Amino acid sequence: MPCFLLLVILLFPRVALILMWFFSNYLQRAFHSNLLVLILGFLFLPLTTIVYAWELNNHMPTEGINLLWLLIAVIIDLGGWGGGARHKSK
Repeated sequence: MPCFLLLVILLFPRVALILMWFFSNYLQRAFHSNLLVLILGFLFLPLTTIVYAWELNNHMPTEGINLLWLLIAVIIDLGGWGGGARHKSK
């Protein structure tokens, strides 16, 4: 079950964010009701938003290996944006 949940989050991070918003207070605790940051995260970097909320809710410092997880999430999110340009140029 945890592997399936991880797969759903990786494949559909925006759906996971919506479900987290409606069925838990996980995002509210992480972003302290800063709705603008949450909306921007939903639109541009959804996986990074989930990883950042996970780190804050588990009281992990954003340094060392935790910073690496955050950077990997940013790279995955930005990789989705750049993939379309390669297909357009052909």
